[in-house]
Amino acid sequence: MSTDTHAPFEKDPGSPRGTGELIRLEKVTKRFGDHTVLDNLDFSVDTGKHVTLIGPSGSGKTTILRLLMTLLKPDEGTITVDGDRLFPASEKQVREVRKKIGMVFQQFNLFPNMTVLRNITEAPVTVLGMSKDAAEERARELLEMVGLSEHIDKHPAQLSGGQQQRVAIARALAMRPQVLLLDEVTSALDPELVAGVLDVLRDIARSTDITMLCVTHEMNFARDISDQVLMFDSGRIIEAGPPEKIFSEPEHDRTREFLSAVL
Repeated sequence: MSTDTHAPFEKDPGSPRGTGELIRLEKVTKRFGDHTVLDNLDFSVDTGKHVTLIGPSGSGKTTILRLLMTLLKPDEGTITVDGDRLFPASEKQVREVRKKIGMVFQQFNLFPNMTVLRNITEAPVTVLGMSKDAAEERARELLEMVGLSEHIDKHPAQLSGGQQQRVAIARALAMRPQVLLLDEVTSALDPELVAGVLDVLRDIARSTDITMLCVTHEMNFARDISDQVLMFDSGRIIEAGPPEKIFSEPEHDRTREFLSAVL
């Protein structure tokens, strides 16, 4: 386990961004009752890439993130992360693979009884076995990164929604995940707070090697940070490509309809 205190996720100039496959879903199907949310889905993300999932509500985007977080299990298919099986797998293996994945949710899910600092250090100490001093030093670096150093001793209720979401981002990064999952992270925020959170995520995308898998309705943000955009409809990927292609010259009628409604 790592207890170093280098700057968070420094780019390694010796390794090109995006080398090899990090996430793979093969023939994954997920049903809720009679409703098929993911339909025999094949889907992969390469290391270091930023992939954004777009599409109408209910098209299966968030279900993919919840499967990767092991909050749900697929009914069929296999999921691997960094070559290790996430499903099907033993509980012990699932716990190990889960350490490679961080997620930021729509709701901030911070512990209300803990300070900002404790919210960020709790998991690295208890799950990774990091020393308290190393975890706190990393937390201070991350709070500086998200612009909240002066709020380190406050409790979540003393922060705005945008500040709470930035703490949640710092908390996810504190575990040094290989992949960061972002699930509509601005949808619960007042409009004037959205830009600050998106700016933090843009900085992370530009300055780090972390792989990002993002579900969002913020199309300008998706255009800015994505290497690839996937359009979902009825549990399937109907179109995929670089953002300039998807947003400027979509091929599928359903993609054009969706983008005309949200842009």
